[in-house]
Amino acid sequence: MTEDRIEVEVAYARTDEQAILSVTADKGLTAREAIERSGILERFSEIDLTRNKIGVFGKVAKLDQVLGPGDRVEIYRPLIADPKEARKKRASEGKVMRKSAGQADGRVER
Repeated sequence: MTEDRIEVEVAYARTDEQAILSVTADKGLTAREAIERSGILERFSEIDLTRNKIGVFGKVAKLDQVLGPGDRVEIYRPLIADPKEARKKRASEGKVMRKSAGQADGRVER
């Protein structure tokens, strides 16, 4: 590989299948170009770059971010549930469970 070229990876994962594809291109390659050149959009038709967020090594990035040698572009699936709301729900369910457990054995919570 010459000094003018870089190699990057493009990654995407579903529950049933994962892919990490290598792309070699000239310096100045953007995340969008890497994704398009990797062929991952054809392999996973559910990817929609207007909806799916992307990142580089776990940090959210924009499609026009210029990549460096060895970078890994990750395509994220949309969240099914809001993590904050899910935590609140689990916490409130836990309070209800603890309260009813305390009443069952005669303890009183204050």
